[in-house]
Amino acid sequence: MVLRLTRVGGKTQKALYSEIALDLSWSENELPQVQRTKHVHALHPYLGKFIPQLVDVFLERYFSPGDLVYDPFVGSGTTLVEANAFGASAIGCDISAFNCLLTRVKTTSYSPAQLELILRGALELARKTEEVVEIAGVSKWLRSWYAPQTLRELLSYECVTGATLENPAWDVARVILSRSARSARLTTHFDLDFPRKPIRKSYWCHKHRRTCSPVREASKFLRRYTTDTVRRIRAFAEISTAASVKVIHDDARFVDLEAEVQGIITSPPYPGLIDYHEQHRYAYELLGLQDLRDLEIGAANAGTSRRAIEGYVAGIAAVFNNSRRFMASGAPVVIIVNDSRDLYPSILEEAGLILEDRLKRHVNRRTGRRAGEFFEDVLVCRTR
Repeated sequence: MVLRLTRVGGKTQKALYSEIALDLSWSENELPQVQRTKHVHALHPYLGKFIPQLVDVFLERYFSPGDLVYDPFVGSGTTLVEANAFGASAIGCDISAFNCLLTRVKTTSYSPAQLELILRGALELARKTEEVVEIAGVSKWLRSWYAPQTLRELLSYECVTGATLENPAWDVARVILSRSARSARLTTHFDLDFPRKPIRKSYWCHKHRRTCSPVREASKFLRRYTTDTVRRIRAFAEISTAASVKVIHDDARFVDLEAEVQGIITSPPYPGLIDYHEQHRYAYELLGLQDLRDLEIGAANAGTSRRAIEGYVAGIAAVFNNSRRFMASGAPVVIIVNDSRDLYPSILEEAGLILEDRLKRHVNRRTGRRAGEFFEDVLVCRTR
């Protein structure tokens, strides 16, 4: 294993290596992006997701096929997808309606051939009806971020799929729509993660190294992502198991699971870093999803004031306290988080969790553009 680490905080590479769990830190050659985003893990871009290979390690260490694994911060569904492939049943909870939609689509069992036929039929029907779609009544936000033709194509697809498709195919179509809407915004090609304002004129593109123009259509993305989505669902179908998966849209501080779980693998949000509701604003606007961002623990709009940090600590502790009601004493709780503020000792104490091991791993690449080295803490705990 060869990790390329720059000098960090005055420490030499040798000193950094001595602190890192090398068996949890993969180089780019060992774990290329195509493996980190294998099959359904790349159905939709998602900031801050942790890699499936990390979940695999802890499933093997602490769980057995047939167990029930819980993730109270389900995010994009990494734990639930890998638990199913492992042969363990899984339950996930999240306050974000979009996160729950995405996870549900990733973990539902489909007939890929039938799904592809349905989705391609919806594409063709949407193409035939886009010219009659009225955009005057849509929200100001949508009219600001999309060219008129783009908006007609997105709305036509939404209307057609909502009126003609039944679950689970409709949920798949909604993820395709959301992914297409993300790509079709009036923004620069190199700033899809954090667009600041709509761009309506040509610009110098740092990604393509030439002058580019904002996107003014969505149809090409709808077609491209339909093909890619079916391909990824087909790939996961080849390794998925009959193990059950349940996704709950609720507040994990209070949710009732109605089953005993054998343990937890999760990656909680960081305080004041990412507003996951705003990150997927296009999905909430187009799909009419319920927005519960005011209940989001560590929400970016709450900031990182002392009061906000105290609220974050209390919220995370409350989630694990509630989770303990559904686990036997000694059950494993694996938490992947960048605890740069050293908040988790007090969180674990308040939550009734005993820290068994604290590991540091080097994160070779993260979702989104970031500068500098990045490390994660893996907290291996047991319930009291």
